[in-house]
Amino acid sequence: MILLLAGTMEARNLAGMLAQSGIDCIASLAGVTESPAPYPVETRVGGFGGAEGFEAFLDAQEITAVIDATHPFATEITRRTAKICAARGLPYLRFERREWRSRQGDAWHEAADIADLARIIPPRQRIFLATGRQTVDQMGHLEHAYIWARVVDAPSEPFPLENGAWVVGRPPFSQAAEEALFAELRPDWLVVKNAGGASGRAKLDAARALGMSVAMIARPPAPEGITRREDVLDALEWAEAHA
Repeated sequence: MILLLAGTMEARNLAGMLAQSGIDCIASLAGVTESPAPYPVETRVGGFGGAEGFEAFLDAQEITAVIDATHPFATEITRRTAKICAARGLPYLRFERREWRSRQGDAWHEAADIADLARIIPPRQRIFLATGRQTVDQMGHLEHAYIWARVVDAPSEPFPLENGAWVVGRPPFSQAAEEALFAELRPDWLVVKNAGGASGRAKLDAARALGMSVAMIARPPAPEGITRREDVLDALEWAEAHA
């Protein structure tokens, strides 16, 4: 049985291929998003209860290999999983989509991390955040005029910053929809993490079309010594070898 740590479009695509190939697989979702789209394999939702709970799950389900297809910025999950699998001698694959690359006409400015945004974005700017709900309260160091933060599910809590608001929307978004949203809100900057993936590219294409500046937060490095794949067919081939 293969454990697929999921939550991304790439994970869902791989799950479909695993099902079509007849490979026993169970997908695990963290439970951050309400009513996620269904997976074509057995699926569990929620955390494991720390490292001990994760190891107990591996034993109970007789997991023979782990594919970590979580978000490229889910560093804590990746580090913990890679460490546990290495200690147990359990085959582990990090399946991670390719990074975005700038193209002609893009006005990208790379930030090392969230703290580095203050170096890049001038004071009194209108900012559109597409970095996830968990990062919003880390933006207090920015001398912004206003911040919009996009989330999948409407939060029950008020916006954590003085000048700002939530924007609720469920991906995927088209370039036309993104352009219409940016034209309505008129942000000066788009802030994104370099998560990669075709489904998230529309906001970057919209920013280029409208001449918006983009603050691109660099992807954190992966743990050393792990096996990585960026193509879904390569990940499927690895799964077939370890099923």
